[in-house]
Amino acid sequence: MSDPGPAQRAAELREQLHYHNYRYHVLDSPVITDAEFDELYNELRAIEAEHPELITPDSPTQRVGAEPRSDLPKVRHEVPALSLGNAFNQDELHAWRERIGRLLAEDIELDYTVEPKLDGLSIILTYENGVFVQGATRGNGEIGEDVTPNLRTIPTLPLHIPADPDGPAAPRRLVVRGEVFYRLADFEDLNKTRVEADEAPFVNPRNAASGSLRQLDPSITAQRPLTLAVYTIMTGEGDLPNTQWETLHLLHDLGFPVMLEYSDHFTDFDALADHIANWEEKRSSLPFEIDGLVVKINDHATRQDLGVVGKDPRGMLAYKFPAEEKTTRLLEVGINIGRTGVVMPYAVLEPVEIGGVTVKRATLHNFDDIAAKDIRLGDTVVVKRSGDVIPYVIGPVTDLRDGSEQPIEPPERCPYCDSPVVRAEGEVAYYCSNPQCPERLVRAIEWFVSRAAMDIQGLGERVVRQLVEEELVKDIADLYSLTVEDLVPLERFAEKKAQNVVGAISNSKRQPASRVLTALGVKDVGGVTAELLLDELGSIDAIAEADPDTIESIKGLGPHTAQAVVDFFNDAHNQRIVEKLRQTGLKMEAEQPAHESSVLQGLTFVITGTLPTLSRTQAAALIEQHGGRVTSSVSGNTDYLLAGEKAGSKLDKAQERGIPVLDEDGLQRLLEDKS
Repeated sequence: MSDPGPAQRAAELREQLHYHNYRYHVLDSPVITDAEFDELYNELRAIEAEHPELITPDSPTQRVGAEPRSDLPKVRHEVPALSLGNAFNQDELHAWRERIGRLLAEDIELDYTVEPKLDGLSIILTYENGVFVQGATRGNGEIGEDVTPNLRTIPTLPLHIPADPDGPAAPRRLVVRGEVFYRLADFEDLNKTRVEADEAPFVNPRNAASGSLRQLDPSITAQRPLTLAVYTIMTGEGDLPNTQWETLHLLHDLGFPVMLEYSDHFTDFDALADHIANWEEKRSSLPFEIDGLVVKINDHATRQDLGVVGKDPRGMLAYKFPAEEKTTRLLEVGINIGRTGVVMPYAVLEPVEIGGVTVKRATLHNFDDIAAKDIRLGDTVVVKRSGDVIPYVIGPVTDLRDGSEQPIEPPERCPYCDSPVVRAEGEVAYYCSNPQCPERLVRAIEWFVSRAAMDIQGLGERVVRQLVEEELVKDIADLYSLTVEDLVPLERFAEKKAQNVVGAISNSKRQPASRVLTALGVKDVGGVTAELLLDELGSIDAIAEADPDTIESIKGLGPHTAQAVVDFFNDAHNQRIVEKLRQTGLKMEAEQPAHESSVLQGLTFVITGTLPTLSRTQAAALIEQHGGRVTSSVSGNTDYLLAGEKAGSKLDKAQERGIPVLDEDGLQRLLEDKS
């Protein structure tokens, strides 16, 4: 079939966009993601740019939004609430700067603000004599929905400004614009509550925020943990700021929640562009969702002079991050078996590109989650991929079901060994009941040789499967019995490769006892917990003989970990494995480090970010040489955070908990002060 011509394709796109606008804005029930809508919209805009004669009065590109719902009172905005043009990469960002440069005097100096583009519902708030009198959704940009009673239920919305009596005087009339949204932790709690009440969980925070605020009954909104942030003044009376940066500070001083801590001011455009390039990595550590950044020329008058093209103000721009969500079809559910026997479902999908990567599989978490979200075989599902996080299925698009979809049930038998699948009382997970399941063995060996455990090079998944299938390895300890002669006959093995693998296995005997304990695969025992156990008890043998109370008394450990350790070492099969590993010469006792001093004795540090002269490994070694301890996560047991550049979420957590933060010089001063 030949491709449709531009006129036919433009007509198809207009029809699709009208439908999706209606589902999004009127029904609160979208069937595609925002990113997929943007793709359709940008395709239509490109066709119309090349063929202006195809632009129709009802084209979505000629409107600033969708019509408001018919069942809510209407509000006509005093100033149009425009949307923004988009840039999706650095080239488009620089092209925007060049375009506005051509419209301005050559000698004008520009400065800019950069703010997070919150993924929520846009709202307009009106205050008279400092009193909140009306709140409305953006709607189509000119007419929105009156949601004043609902907005009054949001605790972070100031009903009177200034919130602080000592704050600046409120303008006689002030109209501001902001965003209503959910913090991720609140959204997760909301969904847990809905599942417990046998209600369907929300698919994502943005849709949940829109539906929650646009309820006809404010008491429903009041039960939802919504919050908001305000980011601009639409209009007002009195002495108002001349720049966006001053506007943000005034809004903050009046008592509005403002994203000042996540916003920046730049006088150099190249520095701004570099700042934006670093934000994608930071995005995943935020306590709320954003889909990009908003860049604005700081001076209001300059922005106003630049005017509007179509529906987009020329003086500001939305820099959109790569799509994190797409819709696709769930074809089947596969099963992985973990090293502890846990049954892990995964989704086999129609391939879909998300953030430049083709996704064919995604996590389904567990069968309780599948049931709670009512995910079915054949469903169109929303899939999310964020940074390096494994893609996962958020939920189904139920409005696209045709009746052929099938419920997903846990397997009754293990697909790898045909043993019964069981579920322990009080646990979410299902387990393969066979400790000798070949798939469990493959996963156990993969973990044992991994970088986080014994760090044995040359033993990837394919090689491990060969060893298990050829019955050369029947447990993790059998690795140390392998010879070059055992390996050479295997496919893709030669003498040199076999020698390297056997040598790497032999060299792993030098690893400390903490690595050996980690590699055993005890539930809930990773590298940090292994070090805690050995620091306190001294040897794997002592840990094996300890009772739950002894283990739980160790600072940083709890009852679940204590019971998991005891259960592991009480198992006869595991006891045999530990004894076989001992016979191979692996280290079973903790080494006592030779400290230069004990000035940091009893202090626990967490290291984050990039330090000026020390690597993290070097910084950890320095702390440990002076008796301190280094852990990987911030907790109530952390005494200091050692932070460098790009410190990320660990810095936020430390500051929230009031934990002292040191830079590299501060660590050196601490050592000197305590010496």
